[in-house]
Amino acid sequence: MGYWKRRLTVDLTTGEVETRDLSEEFLRRYLGGAGFTTRLLYDEVGPSVDPLDPENVLAVAPGLLVGPSVPTGSKTTFGFKSPLTGGYGKSVVGAKMGDQLKRAGYDAMVITGAADAPTTLVIEDDDVRLESAADLWGMDTWETDDALKEQYGDQFRTAVIGPAGENLSKMHMIECEDRQAGRGGPGAVMGSKNLKAIAVTGTKGVPVAREEELEELNKKWRLETTGRGDIDVTGTGSATIDVQYGTGEAYDAKNTELGIHPTRNWQSGYFKKAYDRLDDPENDRVSIDPRYWTEEYVQTKRPCPYCTKPCSQYFEADDTKYGDIAVDGPEYETQYALGGNVEVDDVEAVAKANEICDHEGLDTIDAGNAISWAMEAADRGLLDDEHLDSIDADLEFGNAEAVLELLEKMAHAEGELAQLLMNGHAHAAAELGAGEEFAIHVKNQAPAGFEPRGIKGMALAFGVAPRGADHLTSCLYALEMGGDFWEFENYDRQRMDGKALALKALEDLMMIYDITGVCKFTRGITLAEGVRELVNAMTGFDLATSELLTVGERTHNLSKAYNVREGFKREDDRLIPRLTEEAADGPNEGVSIDEAAYERELDRYYTARGWAVSGTPLTETLEELDLDDVAEEVGVTNELED
Repeated sequence: MGYWKRRLTVDLTTGEVETRDLSEEFLRRYLGGAGFTTRLLYDEVGPSVDPLDPENVLAVAPGLLVGPSVPTGSKTTFGFKSPLTGGYGKSVVGAKMGDQLKRAGYDAMVITGAADAPTTLVIEDDDVRLESAADLWGMDTWETDDALKEQYGDQFRTAVIGPAGENLSKMHMIECEDRQAGRGGPGAVMGSKNLKAIAVTGTKGVPVAREEELEELNKKWRLETTGRGDIDVTGTGSATIDVQYGTGEAYDAKNTELGIHPTRNWQSGYFKKAYDRLDDPENDRVSIDPRYWTEEYVQTKRPCPYCTKPCSQYFEADDTKYGDIAVDGPEYETQYALGGNVEVDDVEAVAKANEICDHEGLDTIDAGNAISWAMEAADRGLLDDEHLDSIDADLEFGNAEAVLELLEKMAHAEGELAQLLMNGHAHAAAELGAGEEFAIHVKNQAPAGFEPRGIKGMALAFGVAPRGADHLTSCLYALEMGGDFWEFENYDRQRMDGKALALKALEDLMMIYDITGVCKFTRGITLAEGVRELVNAMTGFDLATSELLTVGERTHNLSKAYNVREGFKREDDRLIPRLTEEAADGPNEGVSIDEAAYERELDRYYTARGWAVSGTPLTETLEELDLDDVAEEVGVTNELED
């Protein structure tokens, strides 16, 4: 059937470990990955639970298609109540540990409670045990992984936290061997549970309903996703042209052509300094555009398991002014958040900042935006001497030393300014009582690097994403930048209206990728029809494409219902205030987003979703999606109901 039909449950408070059956109804309705974690989170963590309480859960589920060599099928979802947003938490990672969790005989895992002392959860097939992590506490993520491999063996795959998680930073990610579950603060949840690490190995294989059919489909999609079909899916392989320079492939187009590269704390979408270096004969550093640095600094790729679209860029440099550097990245989001948005144009500085975040456990997007907010706050005279004197470097845009120093101190909660910023800039502005108007976030989470004044549909995509400002909930930027994607054509990126239907459809489609574990970089190739073929061979279900998309729609509505139950309102699906200001320069100089136009399109989106004007799902909508229990708890019957 493609499932073990069981989940592992671990209570860190009592030490109890048990295996629970998963019903066929549950499997059919949610399939795997984010479908499983969203339902488990909804059922087990209610409004009375603080994200850092022992009663919060860390739900872990490999995507349905993780394990049997499905091209790019590597993604595992962590589900939790987010310390950063206070609502729905979902973080997806191309992790080897998810593959091993399935091979150990589990479709999902739920961790609850809190240990009395630092603990490692060790899973070795049916042998599940809790062991002391006292010797690991205080180590960074790479040191922790090395120590676990030495203690248990190289066959174990890991998910670990660093000092930022131990200090309960609300932007702390989970490190999974060069891959990060980065958004929403899942590492803080682990830290609150005294769970330093998870180490997993499995020897049971992966159940598949129709093995020969899946094997043939794997060959087909390996060819489709590479253009050759001869890539070693478990090794490094050779990059196809669309990922030659990693996720920063279109850096120049985003920056100079479309003007959607956030710069100077989102005051502009154009980072001119990225190219000024090329015209300076006295400057020995190259542009942060990866076309100019990849050949010099990237000698290898370290892709996710089963990858056929290797975007990984392993950056290595010795004896730089920032010391030796070795890090997977920097990806585009890091190039923007720790580059243009803080006006640092030295790629070695950006890579070093990336390395610090990975080792210490900080999400690069939220960390970079916290620092850019602080730089603007300092520029405006809103920070006092206690804040400014707590770091040695001058806190000003373009100062790489300030960025690097602050990242280290944020992870270790050292000094007044670091303690203000370590939980994100939305929390910092609230604590300071100033600067909210230029704290760029939705639901307390910083957006990805797509400046909506250049692609206006992304303002709505950021606003309505259940986990906070996020580009991957919908990948609407692919349609906005290209004008055509899937069944949508001739989209005008400069219009606010007409985006609601596409946004809804793409959210449902992209949820399918998080449910199955297939990488969204194949979204223009596999689409729903291709994923459906793989799902049916794996499970034997014979779903129609419409039925598969309904699973995505059901899961998305459940994530929204979770936030509604937590007290989130229409005003939380907000337009970021800075976007109503005119862009300072670049291709979109003088462009802003009209708030009234945003509100009209938000109404259209709610209508497309079958939700009331308040953003609450209608009872009828939830019942049609077989969410009757959720409809009874949060649904409303009147479209005009608040």
